[in-house]
Amino acid sequence: MTQSQVQVDSVSHAEATPEAPQPYRELGLKDDEYARIREILGRRPTDAELAMYSVMWSEHCSYKSSKVHLSYFGETTTEEMRSAMLAGIGENAGVVSIGDDWAVTFKVESHNHPSYVEPYQGAATGVGGIVRDIMAMGARPIAVGDPLRFGPIDAEDTARVLPGIVAGVGGYGNCLGLPNVAGEVVFDPSYAGNPLVNALCVGALKREDLHLAFASGTGNKIILFGATTGLDGIGGVSVLASETFGENTGRKKLPSVQVGDPFTEKVLIECCLELFAAGLVVGIQDLGGAGLSCATSELASAGDGGMSVDLDAVPLRATGMTAAEILSSESQERMCAVVKPEHVEAFLAVCAKWDVLASVIGEVTEGDRLVITSGGETVVDVPPRTVAHEGPVYRRPVARDEVQQDALNADLPDRLPRPETPSELRAEVLRMAGSPNLASRAWVTDQYDRYVRGNTVAAHGADAGVVQVDEETGRGISVATDCNARFVALDPYTGAQLALAEAYRNVATSGAVPLAVTDCLNFGSPEDPHVMWQFQQAIRGIADGCAVLGTPVTGGNVSFYNQTGSTAILPTPVVGVLGVIEDVRRAVRSGFAGADGDAVILLGSTAAEFGGSEWAHEVHGHLGGYPPAVDLEHERRLAGLLAAAAADGELTGSHDLSDGGLAQGLVEAALAGGRGARIDLAEVHDDAFTALFSESAGRVLVTVAADAADALLARAADAGVPAVRIGGTGGTALDLGDAAGTLALDELRAAWEATLPARFGPVSV
Repeated sequence: MTQSQVQVDSVSHAEATPEAPQPYRELGLKDDEYARIREILGRRPTDAELAMYSVMWSEHCSYKSSKVHLSYFGETTTEEMRSAMLAGIGENAGVVSIGDDWAVTFKVESHNHPSYVEPYQGAATGVGGIVRDIMAMGARPIAVGDPLRFGPIDAEDTARVLPGIVAGVGGYGNCLGLPNVAGEVVFDPSYAGNPLVNALCVGALKREDLHLAFASGTGNKIILFGATTGLDGIGGVSVLASETFGENTGRKKLPSVQVGDPFTEKVLIECCLELFAAGLVVGIQDLGGAGLSCATSELASAGDGGMSVDLDAVPLRATGMTAAEILSSESQERMCAVVKPEHVEAFLAVCAKWDVLASVIGEVTEGDRLVITSGGETVVDVPPRTVAHEGPVYRRPVARDEVQQDALNADLPDRLPRPETPSELRAEVLRMAGSPNLASRAWVTDQYDRYVRGNTVAAHGADAGVVQVDEETGRGISVATDCNARFVALDPYTGAQLALAEAYRNVATSGAVPLAVTDCLNFGSPEDPHVMWQFQQAIRGIADGCAVLGTPVTGGNVSFYNQTGSTAILPTPVVGVLGVIEDVRRAVRSGFAGADGDAVILLGSTAAEFGGSEWAHEVHGHLGGYPPAVDLEHERRLAGLLAAAAADGELTGSHDLSDGGLAQGLVEAALAGGRGARIDLAEVHDDAFTALFSESAGRVLVTVAADAADALLARAADAGVPAVRIGGTGGTALDLGDAAGTLALDELRAAWEATLPARFGPVSV
């Protein structure tokens, strides 16, 4: 093809027809954004360029409303915190060193809107996408998790979305052979019509195997490998992630939801690992949100040159696809690699061995242009940084709504009617044990394979998932996710710190040392000043908290427009914490896991704190008052105490206290260990109701052999951690003394296990 022939193309046509109308608004672009694209290019964009800019400048890809606030994470990260990080914010996933040349990579991401539209595929491809982010770092995925939020348990739409979402998470993860070890299921009216499906993945790698997403080396080839490219998922990030849902809109957006094939991804994992081991990859990027638009522009933008791509070389599974459709498709199970010319043959041979389709679609060029051709025409000619990294930056109005202070001050929860007599307190413990947010999650987690691969030490039912990384040393990781969105709604700064503190504490209860943080920030519309105030405060809460705890934020995800009409979800900044445990054989089991006669010790202090509590929510439908106080220095001391006691083999069991307070903690600890306990509530607080249902932070139940109790109490005193012996284990009932009576374990188990099956029917696996 001659140069003169190439010039008669889409770019030339765009130059010759500057006033041709284009559907930029329908693609989610604002008037000023479209004007800026024209200014960048010196002409109107081609259809393919318009599609590329629209998806890459969406909230999901560009972070245009959140960038100015997310920068606070970098401002508060110290050099000491950075020293453990091998990769951080801006990469596909964070990577931290855990010793002996081992590293772990982890990240949590949202797939909320697709999961409302098509629950199974939305959730399944959420798992697939986060797994590929981990693969792109050069790691083998070793575990997944799923923080989930739904509307009321008895809502009609909850019955539609929950079973499909759970089946999608389980179906995809189980087929990949990855244990699901962490997550949550929360019900709240604010999520009706807008469930939250956040997906977590953890991977392990040797430090020297770390790979990053960049295209460097003029003449190096660009290889697309994995599944073929189809029409599924087109517009996913620009349409689904940047709009709110109104009534009866979900079904109409079905074409925007990706379709997953976990068996293709399983083979792709093994193929990638062999390619990495053979040293055949210079840079790599997965194809998730925005598809080829994202992979090509981000690789080129992060590299040291330009890139040329020929869409005619892209294997398609649909006929007649336009260049814009090929670039925007979010078909799953695809990766894009940068490969030296002399390694192309070997790269393709590895792909052929695994029966993975692979095609050379372009190469790294000199200069700073991303040039894409299709059908002999140049359809894209852009500076890649303007697509991938120099999109719009909005400083949205930030203003606290007056209702915020009203919620804090009005109808304080300590004025709510409460049980008084022992029989009333006993009944309240039983009621809370079977409430939707506290009842057993076995209906969900039984659909997940938690022990595949044989390295799972602890999974659902424990405070944190624990997975062995190194079989020789026994070194492993512990991971947990948490967020009480009611706390965040009442006070976003404190509420976000409470989410961080709880995930941090959950990791510590397993005996691990908390090391790093990832987050998935789920909020309403960024065009609402109050939502942006919530967002700003939550980020500052997490960042300031991490600075105290010494745990850097290594990456994460922002999900905006989570609302139905004008009603936003409760602000839900899910925080994931990862820790390292030197020997998983020293991991502490959850609950009363030791022996009859063990001492039960409460670490931490209890005060009358009921703002945003599960008791106020479940019994009274109340949201008001101040959330519990958070003391991050105490959390750090508590974690140090737990790690030291676990390493010495002193603890026979442990359990974090959070939602539902001590009452729920005792129920879960007793049922997990299959043994009862006699508890003196007066040792906890002089008011039995406060002792049982307060949700004061920074508390953990631990058990030790009776003759080791004094030593642990002395160790706690030396660490500056309040501690008191509140009882001992044994028997077949939870005996709360004269204050609240006795509850048989069989009675508790019946109430705790019945709720989800009664609503959703028997598990079908």
